[in-house]
Amino acid sequence: MPYLFTSESVSEGHPDKVADQISDALIDNFLAFDPQSKVACETLVTTGQVILAGEVKSKAYLDVQEIARGVIRKIGYTKSEYMFEANSCGVLSAIHEQSSDINQGVDKQVKEEQGAGDQGMMFGYATNETESYMPLALDLAHKLLLELAVLRRENGIISYLRPDAKSQVTLEYDDNNQPVRIDAIVISTQHDDFGPEETMLAKIKSDIINILIPRVKSKYQKYNHLFTNDIKYHINPTGKFVIGGPHGDTGLTGRKIIVDTYGGKGAHGGGAFSGKDPSKVDRSAAYATRHIAKNLVSAGLCSEVLVQVSYAIGVAQPTSIYVNTYGTAKVSMTDGEIAKLVEGIFDMRPYFIEQRLKLRSPIYSETAAYGHMGREPEVKTKQFVTPAGEIKTIEVELFTWEKLDHVEKVKQAFKLS
Repeated sequence: MPYLFTSESVSEGHPDKVADQISDALIDNFLAFDPQSKVACETLVTTGQVILAGEVKSKAYLDVQEIARGVIRKIGYTKSEYMFEANSCGVLSAIHEQSSDINQGVDKQVKEEQGAGDQGMMFGYATNETESYMPLALDLAHKLLLELAVLRRENGIISYLRPDAKSQVTLEYDDNNQPVRIDAIVISTQHDDFGPEETMLAKIKSDIINILIPRVKSKYQKYNHLFTNDIKYHINPTGKFVIGGPHGDTGLTGRKIIVDTYGGKGAHGGGAFSGKDPSKVDRSAAYATRHIAKNLVSAGLCSEVLVQVSYAIGVAQPTSIYVNTYGTAKVSMTDGEIAKLVEGIFDMRPYFIEQRLKLRSPIYSETAAYGHMGREPEVKTKQFVTPAGEIKTIEVELFTWEKLDHVEKVKQAFKLS
């Protein structure tokens, strides 16, 4: 029987995403000057105020206030009428040294025996319904807001946009679990106060449907057929959205974990990513399981898969590895048997995850908005500045967990042609 499935996304100006981006900028700066830094940073943003808290063990000294302001400036909170502005907001730091009790379980004399930074379970998921091996509803929700941000920065065709925005896409699937049409699109975008409420709403709705949607379709041509004339649009359904960002809502690191991952498809272990260095398996193992899932699907082992791994704090070897192919496996093996072979292909000890995916590099700011998964791997040169003005230039590889570099190993292990 056909069914509906919905996923949402939020923009870089959403208060929770502002917090995520500040936390990950701190991670990047610590790793840039001391790759062995251990960091767990939380950020709270509200009207005119940023509060930083967390635990750090690092040789690096940073101007955390200026790093936070730089992130806020880049997002676009640069006007006093937003009630949250890069140059004038207060930034309070309550960051202190990491607990030695935790650190002794992570750092070991033999680096290969590095323990997991926490207990817990992490999930990776992949599906062949999109070229990025991501669920289509979430992929569309991200694309809508990415293009909306481009329009905001162009500041020409649509000049009234402000940084805060949310999207939601509902797809209809047929009996074969294939997406057949978009049932509904919800977009709420913060905007300038430029007239009577009815006039503003009519203008925004017209611009979203007649400018944003065609631009997304032109960049997403494979799925043009899903954009029918029967889509139900809910554009700024409350009517007015002038007050937004951290002034409209308090933002906290780690409150958008479903947006960060698979939009409600698959599963989530519950741990957030942003603000954590890769010794925290909440982050590194979630990336590693996505890497596994994507390579399994790309190799043709299955058309959809969920991979779970779990850890005990301070212990290197995972306590379990689980695979669920949802009955789509192309080999005559149980999911348990598949999991055993996967365990032999991908070493899931924390040190080896860090090495395989090059996670001790300043690569995290780019992950903090529009999803950690489904992105394009790329090599990028980044610059970092110390409080003394020293500039450090580093070439980094982004989104390594999205690389299809283990497809041949999977094919050989499972005897796939």
